[in-house]
Amino acid sequence: MGERHTYRVIVRGTWEGLTDEARARLLAEAAEHGLTSMRFTEEGSLSYEPSPLKHFSMRYVVVSDAADGEEMAGALAEDRAEGTLRELGYGFRDLRSTVTDLDTMKINRRSASRR
Repeated sequence: MGERHTYRVIVRGTWEGLTDEARARLLAEAAEHGLTSMRFTEEGSLSYEPSPLKHFSMRYVVVSDAADGEEMAGALAEDRAEGTLRELGYGFRDLRSTVTDLDTMKINRRSASRR
């Protein structure tokens, strides 16, 4: 096993073919899945706007081999999202991910003279 990196992955998608029951559940739980629920976790956090109920995003923390790169981290997060959404009974399409490698991120720190 090589060096491990931590990635933050945002998986975005579109709701599709939601049953009446799934739509009602999403609308009833919308307050729990708004801006304040946006956290990066291993199990993922779902967020969406209830009106219109069209798009969603899920945020993940993925730890994997650095050699596998961002593409693998994105694929792992998309796989987790698919599993979670299917388990919840939510129809979806067009999953795509944006990946940030936290171990290679450059942090611009303010110098003492710029404070």
